Amino acid sequence: MDLGIRGRKALVNGGSAGMGRGAALALAREGAEVFISARGAERLEATCAAIAAKTGAKVHPVSADHASDEGRAAILAACPDPDIFVATCAPPPFTGDFRNVSREAFERSVATALLSPIDYIKAVSGPMVERNWGRIVNISTGAAKYPAAMRVLSGPPRAALANYCHAISKELARHNVTINSVLPGMHHTPGIEDMLGPRAAANGRTYDEEAAAFVKAVRIPAGRFGDAEDLGALVAMLCSAQASYLTGQSLVVDGGMGTSIF
Repeated sequence: MDLGIRGRKALVNGGSAGMGRGAALALAREGAEVFISARGAERLEATCAAIAAKTGAKVHPVSADHASDEGRAAILAACPDPDIFVATCAPPPFTGDFRNVSREAFERSVATALLSPIDYIKAVSGPMVERNWGRIVNISTGAAKYPAAMRVLSGPPRAALANYCHAISKELARHNVTINSVLPGMHHTPGIEDMLGPRAAANGRTYDEEAAAFVKAVRIPAGRFGDAEDLGALVAMLCSAQASYLTGQSLVVDGGMGTSIF
């Protein structure tokens, strides 16, 4: 199915690995010209080269910290008026006792997961409105809808972002600019590998064994973690021409783990 975005410009923040990379790959496969930002230049450049080789698309690396003022200026200078904007960031660590989570840690999380995406949305939505076409997708977290004490650094700021996006979606809809969020559960990503790796070592298990134990412990109905490229394909669908009537939504992608019907 042709998603109708060939030749469109897409900006993917935090796209050198994981679900951001999956989104960048899916958009490139659909013929979009993709700009990918990330802090680590080496991995970013390797990712861009790999996606370009696999898809034949134009893929541009922008090495910058997208949560900083300087990084935002550099990223928007490289791609000031994208047709498509996809935002994600490295997930904060799982927490232990919530009383031990510092104010500084919360402030960093709010700056990265809430304030930074808002700054980009404000910057890119103007040109989208003028062109009467735009797609904005936040790759968020299932913890925004299903709170968990171990995810207090992740869920609350992204729940606030979903609230913000739903509010402004009503202003953007008449201009054919949509804004939606994807709320993933557990997916195989470098961040999850970093989280489970030490636990696997401590338990004398491989990463795959530790992941299987996690699946069993939290009772994921699908019986496995999700795939980052599959989630990326879903993001591309939300960016399609055909998705023009879908906006202001937060879609949970968690293998059936959630318990709500809406």
